[in-house]
Amino acid sequence: MSKSASRLSAAQSPRARRRRIVSGVFAGACVLATLVALAALALILWELVARGVPALSLDLFTVDQPAPGSLGGLRNAIVGSIEMCALGMVIALVVGVLAGTWLAEYGRKGRLATVVRFFNDVLLAAPSILVGLFVYEIMVAPFGGFSGYAGAVALAFLATPIVVRTTEDMLSLQPDALREAGMALGAGRGFVIRTVIWRAAGPGILTGGLLALARISGETAPLLFTSLGNQFLAANPSDPMASLPTTIFQFALSAFPDWQQLAWAGALLIALAVLLANIAGRLIGSRRHRP
Repeated sequence: MSKSASRLSAAQSPRARRRRIVSGVFAGACVLATLVALAALALILWELVARGVPALSLDLFTVDQPAPGSLGGLRNAIVGSIEMCALGMVIALVVGVLAGTWLAEYGRKGRLATVVRFFNDVLLAAPSILVGLFVYEIMVAPFGGFSGYAGAVALAFLATPIVVRTTEDMLSLQPDALREAGMALGAGRGFVIRTVIWRAAGPGILTGGLLALARISGETAPLLFTSLGNQFLAANPSDPMASLPTTIFQFALSAFPDWQQLAWAGALLIALAVLLANIAGRLIGSRRHRP
C-alpha cells in the first residue's frame, strides 16, 4: 500500500472521525459562547442608549442634583468623580510605577519580590467593598467624616495593583542590551532606568494606567464607605463628595421617574468614559507594537 493510501485510510478511520466531530463540537461551543457574550453586551448597550440618551441635556452637566420632581443634572457627581479618579490615579501611578520598577529592575526573582508580587495579586483580586471598608477604618472613622480624599485613596488601592503589574511586565520586556548599553557609557543604573527604560516602556505603562482608570471609573462600593455623597457641588476634597456611581445607586433605587432617568444618563456617561479609556489604551498599545 502506498503512503498516500495509508494516510487516506488513517484519515477515514473511526478515531480520526471522532476527533473531527469532537473538534467541530468544541469550535461550535466556542462560537455559541461568543455569540451569547456579544448578545448580552449588545442588550446592555442598547438599554443604556435607549434610556440614557433622552436624558442627555446641557443641564446634565451644568446643574446639580435636583429634588424629586424638579429639573436638574449631575454636575456635582461628574465633578466629584473626575476629582476623585484624578487624585486616585496620581497616587496609583506614583506608587505603582515605582513599585513595578523595583520588581522588574531590582527585586526580580528575589524572595522579597516574590512576596510583594503575591500581595499585589491578592490586592488585585480583592473585592472593592473590602477596600472601601478598610479605608473607612483608617481614614473616615478616626477623623470623623467622609471626604473626597478618602474616596480617592480607596480608588488608588484598586488601581495600584494594575499599574504595578503593567509596569513590571513592560519593563521586563525591555532587552537587557538597553541597560548594558547605557551603563557601558558610564551612566548610573537609576539614570538608565529613568531616561532609557522608562521611555521605551512608556506607552505600555500608559496603557496600564488607562486600563486602571477604566477599572475605577465605575466603582460604587468603596465610595459609599468613604466619600458617601453630596447633593451640592463640593470642589474641596476634604468634604463629602458626590460621584456618578453612588448617585446612580441612589437614583436607580428611588421611586421617582426623573431620578431614574438621570441614573440612566449617568450610567451612559460612565460607559462612554470606560469605552473611551479602553479604546485609547488599545490604540496606544497597538501603536507601540507597530513596526
